[in-house]
Amino acid sequence: MKIFLSAFVLLALASSFASAFDPSPLQDFCVAIDDYRNGVFVNGKFCKDPKLARAEDFFFTGLNMPGNTNNPVGSNVTTVNVEQIPGLNTLGISAVRIDYAPFGQNPPHTHPRATEILIVLEGTLLVGFVTSNPDNKLFTKVLNMGDVFVFPIGLIHFQFNIGRINAVAFAGLSSQNPGVITIANAVFGSDPPIIPDFLARAFQLDVNVVKYLQSKFGHY
Repeated sequence: MKIFLSAFVLLALASSFASAFDPSPLQDFCVAIDDYRNGVFVNGKFCKDPKLARAEDFFFTGLNMPGNTNNPVGSNVTTVNVEQIPGLNTLGISAVRIDYAPFGQNPPHTHPRATEILIVLEGTLLVGFVTSNPDNKLFTKVLNMGDVFVFPIGLIHFQFNIGRINAVAFAGLSSQNPGVITIANAVFGSDPPIIPDFLARAFQLDVNVVKYLQSKFGHY
């Protein structure tokens, strides 16, 4: 009995030093099949022979160029992930440049596979994130040039240029393919559209308001 208890204590201590976090998925979902001959390789990408790697495989240029913010939300995100830099594959990191017109915004969204750290290079941003249910606590901060803010993995967050001049921020993300779910686009712009009566009840809105919102994203 003492040997069993000792082994149990040792196992418990060992597990306390082990990672308790699931491996980050590199795709939104993977439908399992029994016959591998009809499947595709989805967990990341195939790797080049290291002997054939070049400096260009780890290089990207263009983040010095402002993005076009002439759109309804007044912002532009220039992405640098594994699609732009093949050498990022398996390294668990990526970056973005975000340009904001005066009073432009990066609307509420989530990154399902990454934590984000944001650095303001120009302008003044109001940023924030909301914790999960049931608290839904809002954390906000006004950031100026040189300020840094972190958005925890999976939580809804946003940025808003509260200044009268353009703003620029760079961000690092803890995945080679962090993904992005913009809340309004996903809810009101899904394809096919979600039933308006359902959304009306979920958001406590008149069904005609829901249909109007869906029309802004190409429906009805």
